[in-house]
Amino acid sequence: MRAHFLKIIIFGFVLFLIFLSLTFAQEKNNQEEDPFLWDFGKIKEGEIVKHTFILNNDSDKILTISEVNTSCGCTVSQLEKKVINPGESINLEVSFNSRGYSGIVRQFIYVHTDSLDNPIIKYTIIAEVIRGGGS
Repeated sequence: MRAHFLKIIIFGFVLFLIFLSLTFAQEKNNQEEDPFLWDFGKIKEGEIVKHTFILNNDSDKILTISEVNTSCGCTVSQLEKKVINPGESINLEVSFNSRGYSGIVRQFIYVHTDSLDNPIIKYTIIAEVIRGGGS
């Protein structure tokens, strides 16, 4: 009886681990599929988190960035340079200060370009801000 119960517990634990690994793999794939979105997951209130997006110029023309702005002062972005040659990629560094936030937070970064096809490129960051010592 005890051995049977132990087998059930081990089987349940193995199923739980499989579920966790599949969930993590799905989240990772979603971020790889959408290069304009980054989810920081759970962070502590007051923490400053950073991510680097890649801005690609897939056109055959020089891309000029006129400005970059964000949806709030808690999010700061910085570009390597403002003129991107055809086929070139640059880094867009973004940091989010979670001080004063709690719950799910979604912020946006707007990159204004001279492209007629895509004059504003929108990036999104998401975080679940946890107040206190919870995780």
